[in-house]
Amino acid sequence: MSNGSSSNNNNTARFDAARRVAIFGGTHGNEMSGVTLVNLWTQNSAEIQRKGLEIKPFITNPKAVEKCVRYVDTDLNRAFTQENLSATGGDELPYEVQRAQEINRMFGPKGSAEAYDVIFDLHNTTSNMGCTLILESSKDAFNLQMMNYIKKAFAPASCLVLLNEHPLLKYSTSRSVAKHPVGMEVGPQPQGVLRSNIFEAMRVILKHALDFISLFNEGMEFPPCTVEVFRVLERMDYPRDANGNIIAMVHPNLQDCDWEPLNPGDPMFQTFDGKSIHYQGSSTVYPTFINEAAYYEKQQAFVTTRRETLAASAIRKA
Repeated sequence: MSNGSSSNNNNTARFDAARRVAIFGGTHGNEMSGVTLVNLWTQNSAEIQRKGLEIKPFITNPKAVEKCVRYVDTDLNRAFTQENLSATGGDELPYEVQRAQEINRMFGPKGSAEAYDVIFDLHNTTSNMGCTLILESSKDAFNLQMMNYIKKAFAPASCLVLLNEHPLLKYSTSRSVAKHPVGMEVGPQPQGVLRSNIFEAMRVILKHALDFISLFNEGMEFPPCTVEVFRVLERMDYPRDANGNIIAMVHPNLQDCDWEPLNPGDPMFQTFDGKSIHYQGSSTVYPTFINEAAYYEKQQAFVTTRRETLAASAIRKA
């Protein structure tokens, strides 16, 4: 599948058929929905088979899965930099860097014509985010059309789209090896725990995603559409003292309120003696990943986003 697309006179973007699709689970070893689904589909793939598609379910970080931890040496979902992928040192390298190189060989190389067409990377969050698809590029008409299809098929339940395109905040994900990377976050679910409603929601979203690829490959044209997204703006850290210790927690008015408007002057944090710290921004934002357990180490209390509507051209198979 071409990274870009050519357009004909009626502005329909044409893409090669998507023949090779991977489903990653266990990029973080304690996020149980993806781990369990991939293990299930590795044993019996009937549910995910689609005509003309080669679909590979794959455990990305087996050592972390075995220990039920996020990672062993370093975060695999931040490891796919060109520097790491070209690093020499073999067994001396951190485990996840070795693993990134291995995954890049199997499913990439990243940025090449040989790379897998689509990678779905399945994640859980402890935040009250519900079902969220993660889009890496606002210019990827194929992924925008897929996400529009999923949102409609999943209705009346909600499935939101987080656009992670910020040049300073974008990171080198395991899915970035593919031509069309798709992240999936479903929560709230504690680390190391499997909740049936979260598991089933992830399963259903993936079914719709594979249906979309199958319809596209069969020649269906998808008309122009618009997709509401939440564009990442800024990482917000917890208030800290001079030694780096956290001195305030997420305010009760903000806790569990992912995707809800945070207005200038609204309470954001609460100190241990009960004082409120207010949001000082100049405009309304929509926070998400609020109080995510895995992000304490990354000095992140939540991220702010802005609501936008993206237009996607019509697409069809070349």
